[in-house]
Amino acid sequence: MAKVILIEPKAPNLHIFTRFPLPRLGTILLATIAKEEGWEAAVFVEEQGAIDWQEVATADLVGISTVTSTAPRAYALADKVRALGIPVVLGGPHVTYLPEEALAHADYVMLGEAESSFPLLLEAVAGQRDVTQVPKLVYLKDGKPEWTAVPAPPVVLDEIPFPDFSLVRGSERRVGGKRIIPVQTSRGCPYNCSFCSVTGMFGRKYRFRSTENVLAELRRYDRPGNFVFFYDDNFAADHRHTRQLLEAMIAEGFKFRWSTQVRADVTKDEELVRLMRRAGCHTVFVGFETVNPASLKATKKHQSVAEMEQAARIFRRHRINVHGMFILGLDQDTFASVKETVRFAKKHQLASAQFLILTPLPGSQCYEELRAEGRIAFDDWSLYDAHHVVFEPKGFSLIELQMAQIWAHQHFYSLTTMARRLLSLRLEEVAIAHYARRLNSLWRKRNGLYLRLLHLLRARKGGYIKAQYWQDVAMDLPG
Repeated sequence: MAKVILIEPKAPNLHIFTRFPLPRLGTILLATIAKEEGWEAAVFVEEQGAIDWQEVATADLVGISTVTSTAPRAYALADKVRALGIPVVLGGPHVTYLPEEALAHADYVMLGEAESSFPLLLEAVAGQRDVTQVPKLVYLKDGKPEWTAVPAPPVVLDEIPFPDFSLVRGSERRVGGKRIIPVQTSRGCPYNCSFCSVTGMFGRKYRFRSTENVLAELRRYDRPGNFVFFYDDNFAADHRHTRQLLEAMIAEGFKFRWSTQVRADVTKDEELVRLMRRAGCHTVFVGFETVNPASLKATKKHQSVAEMEQAARIFRRHRINVHGMFILGLDQDTFASVKETVRFAKKHQLASAQFLILTPLPGSQCYEELRAEGRIAFDDWSLYDAHHVVFEPKGFSLIELQMAQIWAHQHFYSLTTMARRLLSLRLEEVAIAHYARRLNSLWRKRNGLYLRLLHLLRARKGGYIKAQYWQDVAMDLPG
């Protein structure tokens, strides 16, 4: 029996979810499909455990998933696998936008959604199909990238099998005694925010699984000790469909709690929010981004500060925790707007918040604009994790923006705020704040050389620091 191994590389640095290493669903779904196609399949998620290289050596094909920050690690893994004489296919958003870069480390690059095309690649590897007949594939021909021309079968979400988590080595990861299970009910987003690369992967057309299909999967996880995380980029993009799903979940009487991502404007339909709570919603992740109206307009977010304030009030009214997601470093931002953004998060008693640095991800409008303007400061993809400044902002120096992010977390998760939450018996929020403060401090220690380099570059204008030597420069700094 032929064997395929899928790998999700470890993030290169500490990040907001370091303690909650949930696997992305892509590798698990492809492994599940391979198993249904008669292949032996296994998945390694480096955040959850080390790769067993003895097992990798038995594979006939290795697939490696990439986001931008994990691309260097993915390439290193791919080089190691190919040295064993095993073909490698790279996939995920980063290589979808930069396939020629990826082909320096792989035999194949699969573009975009892969559920319909991956089985055809398996056939090609097994000698049952010519590689030129595999859709959405880039490969080398006579040393040059070649894109296959055959159209890809549509990815019908209801036809994708439920993910087989048993294929993940060391998959029984629990946080706080609960097993966190990723589920995706939809793909695509009708919006097109300037900093986002999602629409390039899944399109602007919002597609969703049928209610019965989702229920059939959720029934597998219906235990009090489980917690479901809906991975949808915008869980409530279609209110009618979301209402139908929530009503069905309530009728089922599911015992698990859940969380998901939504836009602030979901609270315009307060009945929908009420249904979310009744269906077991514990926390919503809301992309507020900024309270600077000029910055909101520039991101094409299509929301107002008034809508953000309303969202915070209504979710709190229905006892749904809010995790606020904010972006710092937009061209219209100043340190004054950063302070206003943090003040908003504290005033509206968000349960938790992340203040991330604008990151020009390949595939986004933001990346194209900053690259065209010559404002990319670092080309080391491992820094593209929204925790490092990698471009030259207009309202800050590089070090000023980096320190503004560190200050934002320190101020939001201050000891005074923790004490108030403790007195209010909001113990879960106290635990989150303690974790966030510790993570912030640990990040500064581990990134000391990087921070010193930013200080050195305070007055630098233009140009960029190449990945292969910026760390060497940092090592030579005094102190």
